Amino acid sequence: MPIQVATAPVSWGIMEIEGFTGQKSYGEVLDEMVEAGYAGTELGPYGFLPTAPHELKRELEKRRLTLLGAFVPLPLGRPERHDEGLRSAMEVARLLAAAGAPYLVLAGEMDPRRMAIAGSAGSGDEFRQPQWDAAARLLAVIAGEARALGLRSVFHHHAGTFVETPREVAHLLEITDPRLLGVCLDTGHYAYGGGDPVTFARTHASRIRHLHLKDVQPAVLAEVRRDKIPYLDAIRRGVFCELGAGCVDFPGVIGALRNAGFDGWAVFEQDVDPALPGVSPKESAARSRAYLRRVVEL
Repeated sequence: MPIQVATAPVSWGIMEIEGFTGQKSYGEVLDEMVEAGYAGTELGPYGFLPTAPHELKRELEKRRLTLLGAFVPLPLGRPERHDEGLRSAMEVARLLAAAGAPYLVLAGEMDPRRMAIAGSAGSGDEFRQPQWDAAARLLAVIAGEARALGLRSVFHHHAGTFVETPREVAHLLEITDPRLLGVCLDTGHYAYGGGDPVTFARTHASRIRHLHLKDVQPAVLAEVRRDKIPYLDAIRRGVFCELGAGCVDFPGVIGALRNAGFDGWAVFEQDVDPALPGVSPKESAARSRAYLRRVVEL
């Protein structure tokens, strides 16, 4: 089956971050996704789309949109909050399963210490091994319970968290079971953290089960690293740009995954603050969709 293309509410500024709530209703966002040329979506922050399964399915089906999954941030480095994280993840997982979505996208929650140095984190900023071990146990429990519901769990590395850099992503893969936990490669976040998405796609293709397509403006990222600009400020400066306008080699990523037999979904994302002048999510999403058709043949 050919790779299909979706998007997500984050491209309309709707995130699991205080101060980023978007400016449109879920109905307007879903309509604009379709108008921009996308065939599917992720859930967005829990509660943005309807949380009653029958209502959620109705809203998606009438627009012929496929629900793929949901991004679930977890307090990985805080064992005292792991029970809370498990409950939150399973609440989302039950909704996804009832609505027929295939993926549960797990991530570490953003941490103020790491958000302040996102893009510049070094070995002295990492989890200690007991935190890694506890995080792996939590991910295994969630992935096991999600699998019982029919969901495939993937881990999303993310700037501003403790699983951001290539070194951290590699360590997480080493300490987790590939039969339980795959990877959601986010091209933009991997580049932000200092990695090469094409190399990762070639090296870890068998573990990549979901894909987020995000581009990074290299001049802004250079400023972020030079001036230690915090993560949210970097978003507002436009560090994430329309596909094809940044430094990510999308033909290389897709080519590597196609060679490995990847036939899942690719989700366009562009984290933006729609309150800023000149930010137009629908138009950006449409131009990125056109780029994928024209240049990447998606």
